[in-house]
Amino acid sequence: MASPIEQFEIKPLVFKDTAIAFTNSSLMMVVTVGVILAFLFLSTRGRSLVPTRLQSLAELSYEFVADTVRQSAGHEGMKFFPLVFSLFMFVLVANLLGMLPGSFTVTSHIIVTFMLAMVVFLTLVIYGFAKHGTHFLNLFVPSGVPGYVLPLVVVIEVISFLSRPISLSVRLFANMLAGHIALKIFAGFVGSLLGAGIWAILAPLPLALTVGLTALEFLVAFLQAYVFTILTCIYLNDALHPGH
Repeated sequence: MASPIEQFEIKPLVFKDTAIAFTNSSLMMVVTVGVILAFLFLSTRGRSLVPTRLQSLAELSYEFVADTVRQSAGHEGMKFFPLVFSLFMFVLVANLLGMLPGSFTVTSHIIVTFMLAMVVFLTLVIYGFAKHGTHFLNLFVPSGVPGYVLPLVVVIEVISFLSRPISLSVRLFANMLAGHIALKIFAGFVGSLLGAGIWAILAPLPLALTVGLTALEFLVAFLQAYVFTILTCIYLNDALHPGH
């Protein structure tokens, strides 16, 4: 049975012997962006009064993300809508494309998810200081805390703040990695049992589990995109309202 880790191996496709090799991971990110652009272009091209299925799906995606932004960061948070919508669509489409046989799941690599998280983190820090100046540091000073424990609380708040890109990236990476490994293992069991003589009668069991896990992974693909989006909105809310 092939190793379940092989599906995450990064392979250079172009410029193989250079430091700027174009890999299967790079290809899937380009494909992901291409699919998103094609979907949005085709769905909004007509703009008919009676929406087509594609237009309805695009409008549903727009309203879903817009409602998430408003609920988490208020109406003022809509200035970040282009960023949040772009992140949601990229993570969602990348997760879904990773479910296709023979494809590559870019969100199963920590470097990709960490860079996405750093985009959010840097936006938060830069906008926070640009709008509030040094008052942005009030984020680390909760109101109502007694003075004798305030230094400890400030240290905890700073550590918590700096760990945000780590937690945001690891959550997405770990869920996609674990799910795809489980799928690969159970799918391998099916092939092994089919070639194991009398034990082939047990093959339907891992096959049923594989089908169930596949359905669960599609759900996880959406949920992880949603979780990444809502946490992004909550973090960006701190840039708008740094006071506790």
